Amino acid sequence: MHWDKEKIKSILPQREPFLFVDEVIETEGTQKVVAVKNISKEEPFFKGHFPGYPILPGVLIIEAMAQASIVLYSLCKPEIAATHPKYYLGRVVKAEFLAPVLPGDKLILEAYNVKITDTAGVVDTVARVDDKIVAKAQLIFGIKKNE
Repeated sequence: MHWDKEKIKSILPQREPFLFVDEVIETEGTQKVVAVKNISKEEPFFKGHFPGYPILPGVLIIEAMAQASIVLYSLCKPEIAATHPKYYLGRVVKAEFLAPVLPGDKLILEAYNVKITDTAGVVDTVARVDDKIVAKAQLIFGIKKNE
């Protein structure tokens, strides 16, 4: 299953420049999503993080993994996701940053369902560049249904 940016925008509330999922390249039912964020050298945060050695801020890697997690939630709970609920990152249980992400990299985001309910989710996430793991985290998020 392949999702383009327009399909992703139908699920995620974020928009450029804060949309960090460019495409979804793989799904495994309600258990796994694999998404991509292409890291352009033109990203505005590279000007200050860091001059002369630009790297993707870790907090933005976490945000990208959280957005991939919401895509996974939409597969698990499509009837709720269709109503455009509000999503809240509740907690980063554990995060590890193992290698820098640089301009020009293709960041592969994997989100795995640990437990997803109508109102919350726990996901394990991994970020890769090529075959190298650059970050991993367990995330907890909450869902507020629109009434």
